[in-house]
Amino acid sequence: MMTSERSPLTTRVLNISDGVPAARVSLSLHRLDSQLKLWNMLNLGMTDEDGRCPGLISREAFLPGMYKLRFETGAYWTSLERDSFYPYAEVVFTVTDSMHNIHLPLLMSCYSYSTYMGS
Repeated sequence: MMTSERSPLTTRVLNISDGVPAARVSLSLHRLDSQLKLWNMLNLGMTDEDGRCPGLISREAFLPGMYKLRFETGAYWTSLERDSFYPYAEVVFTVTDSMHNIHLPLLMSCYSYSTYMGS
């Protein structure tokens, strides 16, 4: 369930093997229930032709806590008829101030990935 307003959390997936945005990468956003120690799925999405997935979460739902973005990297590489080492990539991060915008790009090749926090 994507939100139409600008999300305080954004991502972009880049295929650094070919130097292009990674289109049609499925991903999911989760938040950790700190009492039950279980991940609750908040949203499902897919990157567009520019490798972006807008509308991940609304400002009201973006509460302080621990989050996880899971990228289905293996399915992406399979769709390009390539082998890959990682079936998925999970980026776990902590939000302390929900009023700040966070940008979490994923830079990936068939056998590696990297991320960083931008704004």
